Amino acid sequence: MIYTVTFNPSIDYIMFTNDFELDGLNRATETYKFAGGKGINVSRVLQTLNVSSTALGFAGGFPGQFIIETMKKAGIYTDFIQVDEDTRINVKLKTGSETEINAPGPSISETQFTALLTQLRNTAKEDTVIVAGSIPKSVPTDAYEQIAKITKQTGAQLVVDAEKDLVEPVLKYNPLFIKPNKDELEVMFDTTIKSDEDVIIYAREILKMGAASVIVSLGGEGAVYVDHTHNLKATVPNGKVVNTVGSGDSTVAGMVAGLEAGLSIEASFKQAVSAGTATAFNDDLATNKAIEAIKNQVTITTLNGSE
Repeated sequence: MIYTVTFNPSIDYIMFTNDFELDGLNRATETYKFAGGKGINVSRVLQTLNVSSTALGFAGGFPGQFIIETMKKAGIYTDFIQVDEDTRINVKLKTGSETEINAPGPSISETQFTALLTQLRNTAKEDTVIVAGSIPKSVPTDAYEQIAKITKQTGAQLVVDAEKDLVEPVLKYNPLFIKPNKDELEVMFDTTIKSDEDVIIYAREILKMGAASVIVSLGGEGAVYVDHTHNLKATVPNGKVVNTVGSGDSTVAGMVAGLEAGLSIEASFKQAVSAGTATAFNDDLATNKAIEAIKNQVTITTLNGSE
């Protein structure tokens, strides 16, 4: 089983309005509500790729119930820890440009956090645990490392997509892969990346720290995959970027789904990049049809250093 962990899920409430006026009355032309959060996004894209997962994390109040019901309707298993305060609601105001207001989220008690860790202690070597996104202030700062220790003990594969301070302590526990974007890779090594060769150099430094592989997102320039035997570059088609939220999560889902299905590294990477690109070109997360359409336009090339 694949488990996704979202520490701070949300309802993403998207509002479209014309001629937005500050300090005045504005009327939305359209509104949408989605179950949000990086791990949840991964579960949703896995589902569209016909791969089952169980979404873990914390949920509270009517927003938490909305997320659980939305996931259930989509056919996604959930086993959220119930918390006392409401799950957050994030507002995305689209007026030609986009303004986001993200809420802080509920407090997580020590007992509730321990309950999540107990769930993960029941994983086994056949399982994959995907941990993505930020953590609330009430959760221990070493939450990712605690999870990494557990998966190392149970034998479950670990995939991590988060900022530097959360990722770096996890590397010594040998995650299956991590997925920084170019900017995050620059922050990790306090450098400026100017070429694919630079990406490979720093990705290989991450391998030395313990990760089995690295996917580096390059936005419109595609992505680079590096492990101990492969240096691969994915080139993506040009298109109108509509939605960057969830693109990285879709990339993670595409890669994990490919590996789960027994696809080759190259085919899994191609699916990963196709899923990320399809999301970027859509209002919501990618559909299976959109991913397949993009896949025909993605090219994978081998870069210097592959064996």
